Amino acid sequence: MAAHGASKENIFTDLHFSRNFLYYFKNPCLPAAQAANFPFFGERHGLLYRAKVVGGVEIKIRLEGGAEKKAKEAARPETRRVPAFTGIKTHLATQGEGVKKILAEIEQMVGLAEVKAVIFEVQAFAEIQKRRAGLRLLTEPTVLHSLFIGNPGTGKTTMARHLALLYKEMGLLNRGHMLEVERADLVGEYIGHTAQKTKDVVKKALGGVLFIDEAYSLSRGGEKDFGREAIDVLVKAMEDYKNDFILILAGYTGEMKDFLQSNPGLESRFPLHIAFPDYSLPELMLIAGHMYKRRQYTLSPEGQKALEKELCRILLEYPQTHGNARLVRNVVEGSLRMQAVRLMDMENNKEMGSEELQLITACDAQKALAKVKLVKERKAQIKRLYVQAGGGNE
Repeated sequence: MAAHGASKENIFTDLHFSRNFLYYFKNPCLPAAQAANFPFFGERHGLLYRAKVVGGVEIKIRLEGGAEKKAKEAARPETRRVPAFTGIKTHLATQGEGVKKILAEIEQMVGLAEVKAVIFEVQAFAEIQKRRAGLRLLTEPTVLHSLFIGNPGTGKTTMARHLALLYKEMGLLNRGHMLEVERADLVGEYIGHTAQKTKDVVKKALGGVLFIDEAYSLSRGGEKDFGREAIDVLVKAMEDYKNDFILILAGYTGEMKDFLQSNPGLESRFPLHIAFPDYSLPELMLIAGHMYKRRQYTLSPEGQKALEKELCRILLEYPQTHGNARLVRNVVEGSLRMQAVRLMDMENNKEMGSEELQLITACDAQKALAKVKLVKERKAQIKRLYVQAGGGNE
């Protein structure tokens, strides 16, 4: 894509614009030597930019006719700068050991700066209310029912597990377990069955967190669908057991908006609406590196280039359905299997050393990537959910 007389070296790919400027990627069509000089790219109002994220602030360079103008340290007017998440480091000294450990684990998660900031705000507020109560001062109720909104693989389930443990350490929950369920665990097959199933699930979740993934599926299927009965039971349980469990509903942005409108009193019962953004390409590469390191494997430099190039292509072609960290996990695990097959096919496989057993080559990564199956349109997924809910034939 050439624009405004830009030279060949300044041909960029406009992928996606995000509030935190983490959604610019190398053009896979450029030679690596050229692309390496331009970490992030974008186009806005017909003007071509290259950008680099430093400390949460965008460094933006305007390109005209292939010449770079002076760098400007500014964000677009509609963009809010995301400060570095320093709350945990600043206040860890005042927390108990259990809280310190969990907050440190949350901080170590890749990306999610705004999510972490919200979590810390909640933790700080709850802690201060507890201290005020100890001094017999007026306190505000700590309602922690939450909506986690974002695409698959953005860390929603992992964060919910951390929160369950965190709330226990803070004294807000007495068990701290997380019960993860979906539509099939709540919705029954005949009148009265759904209410009992949902009540049983709530009882199992008492003292911890009840996490319902793809919660919007409960409102699919029309007025006669039993999913709506499950919603009504959950709303009542939130009132009856308001201090005994925390309900977290997770799902895609658009679908969750429709879901909240299915019950007039539903949205007001969830004071915490937390958006989980898609991971950027650098973040996905960092996640892949962590996954290999935890398993005591090393991805070769050639493998890193191959993985980065293919992930870039996937993010361009499947911007909404690529799977984020879930995609990376599948590729990593697949590459380990490909490595095992490759090593066993070697003639002298009994003489392999530590380095060979740890190395993942570009070939291993490429074979694993070739096995990845992606859904280009989410409509197909939604249609299957609708059919499962009894809404018609596929």
